[in-house]
Amino acid sequence: MGERRVGLVLTIALAILVLCGVSVALLVFDPRTTGADALRTGGLAAGSVVALYALWLNDRRRRVEEQRQSLESRRADLDRDRVADERFARAVELLGHETDQVRVGALHALAGLARSNRDYTQTVLDVLCSYLRRPFQHPRYSSSQRWEPEEADDAERQLQVRLTAQRLITELLPGADDADEPAFDLDLTGATLEYFELSDRKVGTVLLRHAHLFSSNNLSRSAFHGNVYFTGSAFGTGRLSGRFRCDDAVFHRRAWFSGVHFGGPVRCQRSTFHGPVKFSGSTFTDEVTLAGSTFEGRSDFDGVVFEQAPDLTGTTGAPTIAVGAPE
Repeated sequence: MGERRVGLVLTIALAILVLCGVSVALLVFDPRTTGADALRTGGLAAGSVVALYALWLNDRRRRVEEQRQSLESRRADLDRDRVADERFARAVELLGHETDQVRVGALHALAGLARSNRDYTQTVLDVLCSYLRRPFQHPRYSSSQRWEPEEADDAERQLQVRLTAQRLITELLPGADDADEPAFDLDLTGATLEYFELSDRKVGTVLLRHAHLFSSNNLSRSAFHGNVYFTGSAFGTGRLSGRFRCDDAVFHRRAWFSGVHFGGPVRCQRSTFHGPVKFSGSTFTDEVTLAGSTFEGRSDFDGVVFEQAPDLTGTTGAPTIAVGAPE
């Protein structure tokens, strides 16, 4: 307030000096100028000084207001980040709770955080994948192990939590045709999955090395923008056969299916492989169709075992494949 008063006083003093100076100068140097004209011209000059001061003062107020708004915006952003960090930490903590309902709530809390703050999406996906990488067994996955009723019930409750995590992963991934969204990565190395659904999704790098996938698993119509590794995975070993569907999918980079055991039907129709493909050492125990698929990069089918003749109708770029069961 003091600076503003001093500026106003100085401006008034300067305006008076300009008024007097201009008026006197006109009277001295231009004899034809009357006193009224000199006073009028001096007043205009003094008014210009006051107007310049008003413009400067208004600009200063505007800059101060912008700085204040910027500071408030940064403070609000920091508050939101702090709240989001607290929500994330609390949800992760609850994932270790012994009650399955609490763990399901924690998973939904993480997904809600990712939806409201897209910067958290990859981090939340990493946490969900980490949860699914935890060792897990279920009575219907194998007949060699005997289960007590309480153990079987506990496994079923754990399965429901894991299925929730799988569904949330699918929901958080953008659509396959969404060009504006980033392609998020999934690391499910060694995970045990059932009814894994990635259809119509846009994905980055996918790591499913040495994973176990049971029941029906679907990657149809998805776009994979990073490398995809299924190396050493198994579809449906044990009592529960695994159906694998991958129709109309697009693999932009490497697709590695080497050493995979496919225990159920495999459908990979009209899919496009832009990068190298590797099925070497894999085993297909049921019907297989690659009809209409395109292999633009190098494809490796060395040592593949097909227990039924694969359907290669209309494939482009696929090498000659030997058919036969292991001796």
